[in-house]
This record gives sequence, C-alpha cells and structure tokens, in this order.
Amino acid sequence: MKMTPLDIRQKRFEVSFRGYSKKEVEGFLELTASEFEEVVRENISIKEELKRTQARLETHLEREKTLQETMVTAQRISEDVKAQARKEAELTVADAELQGEKIVATANNRIVELKGDIAELRRQKVQFEAQLEQTIESHRKLLDTFKTQQPGSEVAYLVKKSGE
Repeated sequence: MKMTPLDIRQKRFEVSFRGYSKKEVEGFLELTASEFEEVVRENISIKEELKRTQARLETHLEREKTLQETMVTAQRISEDVKAQARKEAELTVADAELQGEKIVATANNRIVELKGDIAELRRQKVQFEAQLEQTIESHRKLLDTFKTQQPGSEVAYLVKKSGE
C-alpha cells in the first residue's frame, strides 16, 4: 500500500490513558507529512529529469549509431574509390605500355624499311657503277675505233681537235 502525505495527515490514533501528547503527535505527523510531500515532489522531479535524460540519451545513442554507420559507409566508399583509382591507374599504365609497344614496333618496321631502302640504294649504286663502267668502256672502244680509222675523216678530226 502506497502512503501519501494526505494519509499521514488524516491518520488518527486512539486515545488512551497516559498516551502520547496529542499536540506532539499531530505536530510530528504534520512535519512528517510535509517532509514526505517534499520527498514525493523531489521524486517526481527526479523521475521527470530521468525521462528527459533518457530521451536525450536515446537521441545521442541514435546519433552515435548514425555516425558509426556513416563512418563505415565513408570508409567503404573511400576503399571503393581507392580500388577504382588503382584500376584506372593500371589501365592507364597498360594503355601506355601498349602504345609504347606500338611505337617501338612502328620504329622497328621503319628501321627494316630503311635498311631495305639502303640495300636497294647500294644495289642501284653498284648497278649504276657497272652501267657507267660499261658506258665508259663502250666509249673507249668507240674512241679506239675512231683512232684506227683514216686520218682525214671527220671523226678523226674531232677526236684530234678534242685532244689538243
């Protein structure tokens, strides 16, 4: 059974011979009721403060949970971004290597072409030299032929004139 300050104030005791002083008992009951009333008010106030504190605590706990989830999400996103950046870097490096290989292959092909061109030019030089020697030789033979002809002919005259 819960007791209230009103219960204390309304409590009556039997009167007996040589009992306690009625005034003293009533004064004590009034004092006790007042003190009890103060304790009840404090208890109500403390319960209300406890409810407010619990509500704030729940709010803070929810915020903490949200922050933790946000941090986990941010960390996951950060790791995803790093992984994506690594993949992009690897692709960029692979692309650069491929382009480098293409450039080297093109340069090697050009070298082969140039070597072929040089070989062709050497062959043409040898052929030109041979043709020139043949031409010179045929001109010498022609000159020798003209020298052996009669001295009065026009060719002998031209050959003699060019020799002077």
